[in-house]
Amino acid sequence: MKNILIPTDFSENSWNAIKYALNFFKTTTCNFYILHVNSLANLVGAETIYIPTQDAVAEAFTIPSKKKLRDVLNRIELLPPNTKHKFYTLTDYNFFIDSVRKHIDEKKIDLIVMGTKGASGLKQIIIGSNTGDVITKVKCTTLVVPENAEYENPKEIAFPTDYTLFYSAETLMPLSEIIEMHNSTIRILHINKRHAVLNEEQLKNKEYLEDYFGSCEHSSHFLTNTNIEEAIQCFVESRDINIITMVAKNLNYFQKILFSPTVTEIGYHTDIPFLVLHE
Repeated sequence: MKNILIPTDFSENSWNAIKYALNFFKTTTCNFYILHVNSLANLVGAETIYIPTQDAVAEAFTIPSKKKLRDVLNRIELLPPNTKHKFYTLTDYNFFIDSVRKHIDEKKIDLIVMGTKGASGLKQIIIGSNTGDVITKVKCTTLVVPENAEYENPKEIAFPTDYTLFYSAETLMPLSEIIEMHNSTIRILHINKRHAVLNEEQLKNKEYLEDYFGSCEHSSHFLTNTNIEEAIQCFVESRDINIITMVAKNLNYFQKILFSPTVTEIGYHTDIPFLVLHE
């Protein structure tokens, strides 16, 4: 039994994440918790903080949110039924990250699924603020579903790494479960800017990863490119990658791939889901 948390702001991006999650876990028994948070941050002003009564909160936030969550459930009922899936709605009045953390603990959440709009606007921000906060501040495996992502069985999973950090079996376990669930192939990708030779520590970590994934279909790949994003784009296209996996503690790769301030012609940000692993 998996417990999946899906935060929603009732946008089409978040609906796309719900649909993706239902397909992703279609063969797995799951409890899906669909959460909407009315953020306390909206009430914090520059000079004053308004603290409403419980009745005022219900009238202004809770009641409308519950109605919209029922609409989401009605929309789910129009999809092909799956007896393995149960759905629960949650509405909260809190700071967004605090609410997510609370429900992770209370509901024993295994994985978060979040939609994101992808690159848009003048600065072409890649990851929305809520999604960015979750994958950097909440220690829970998170599947980020971009706005244009259409579900495909994840047969090819890319795992970019610079081999500088050791990943424990516990950290990699959610990825292993997904590989087993979908009979996926894992492609371990190292991108090097200057044809540099791996040092002793990197070689040990490389050997460990290859040994860890030894029971499933896997391969190691080396690319030389001064631009990590362009290299990943090339790899995604050449291999028909369905998911890109990152480990959050590997800030060197993690920030360059997910949090570049601007992006041009990098299609995977709007098409390919990201699986973010935490220790």
